[in-house]
Amino acid sequence: MSVRTLWYYLVLFFTTILHASAAIIAGLFRVKNRPGGVYDWSNTDWARDILSAAGTPVVASGLEHIPRDQPVIYASNHSSMFDIWALFATLPGSVRFVAKRELFRIPVLGRAMLAVGHVPIDRTARKRAFEAYDEAARMIRGGTSVVVFPEGTRSRTGELLPFKNAPFGLAIAAQVSIVPVYVHHTFEILPKGAWRLRPRPIRLVVGQAIATAGLRPEDRERLRDEVRAAMVALQAKAR
Repeated sequence: MSVRTLWYYLVLFFTTILHASAAIIAGLFRVKNRPGGVYDWSNTDWARDILSAAGTPVVASGLEHIPRDQPVIYASNHSSMFDIWALFATLPGSVRFVAKRELFRIPVLGRAMLAVGHVPIDRTARKRAFEAYDEAARMIRGGTSVVVFPEGTRSRTGELLPFKNAPFGLAIAAQVSIVPVYVHHTFEILPKGAWRLRPRPIRLVVGQAIATAGLRPEDRERLRDEVRAAMVALQAKAR
């Protein structure tokens, strides 16, 4: 094991304990969620600590495409845990994730995720999945942006998987813009199932916001295809 890899895992452990504990304690004392407050800090500072320890700085472009006067839904590719940290460290404002429920079962981290306001989703149960998206829609209406991974799971090849329909139904229900994001090089850094770190800069490319105003539930497949085409174009740009 290289020194860098060892340092990454040490920092990952201790910074997770620190930031998760802060979020849990804030939740116990019913600290209100506010922009830039403890819950936002526990996300962004945690991610920046990990990226720094791993030696994987984020080089971002297209951030000017993000609407600053309203919450949005970010649709991102997903091939590594480093996607999550790159997004947390880079995207502006209050950002929460719709994440698989298994993550919420991890000791300490799972409880912190609930305290912060991330939304657990059970993709094996259709009704509970729709309830999770309803919760995310309420969060968006309250002013918080949400990140979704339309592929539904991490890619084992680094290539884009087929997109699910549900995230686009969420965007239409919330009537907010979708901002496509492509995160590049995270698969090479640490793919799913690997443990050995291969550090390099992460490229994060943000596309033009895609409006959903006026769209109806039956438009979700067309919206899905439009967002996927935009993400494929961002992938080509990142490469």
